[in-house]
Amino acid sequence: MSRERRKFSREFKIKVVQAYESGVSAVELSRQFEIHPNVIYGWSREYRKDPDHAFPSHMQDTAGSQDQRIAELERLVGRLSLENDFLKKALSHAKNILQTPKPGSTKP
Repeated sequence: MSRERRKFSREFKIKVVQAYESGVSAVELSRQFEIHPNVIYGWSREYRKDPDHAFPSHMQDTAGSQDQRIAELERLVGRLSLENDFLKKALSHAKNILQTPKPGSTKP
């Protein structure tokens, strides 16, 4: 049975990495926080490469993508409104054509 993938905050990852780099073993930290030691090693490598940009917050990423999604949906609403107005006018025009009696028609 597989475990559901967990997500950790940037602050938590930094806390674990700093504890690891201060001398606490990865095995001890893995037992304490219930994460695999390889995860700690990976976090440590990422943090050493670029501490300021390590572990980007997913909230920042999703905020930008949410704004983009909102703009996309607003464009879609605008386009669908135009199509709806066009079809309403076309239907009204078609009804008028069908309802006007034609000369020589024998229908009552």
